[in-house]
Amino acid sequence: MCTLLQMVIPDAPQNLIGDNAYDSDRLDAELRFYGNELIAPHRRNRRNSTRDGRRLKRYRRRWKIERLFAWLQNFRRLVVRYERDAENFLGMLQLAASLILLRAFMRWVLVS
Repeated sequence: MCTLLQMVIPDAPQNLIGDNAYDSDRLDAELRFYGNELIAPHRRNRRNSTRDGRRLKRYRRRWKIERLFAWLQNFRRLVVRYERDAENFLGMLQLAASLILLRAFMRWVLVS
């Protein structure tokens, strides 16, 4: 939990989304103590259910972010982090995101 306390953003997030490895009563209680809500599906061997399916809609959309990170892993300059300055790294990150968006747009144009 010390990583939540050491964040550089002024406000802590209200929700934390994780996969079913995060399904733990102890972790859930500790996050509630800090004012956060854990959104994670239950493990298969869970005996008592503590969540309804409404909050898991956010978990289902998580794959979009994970897919973006997977696409960014294709850019070696970002993975190895050749850029030492944060501004240069941000510029390379924006360039990579632009290339990803341009490729997706070109695929969409060619298909339609």
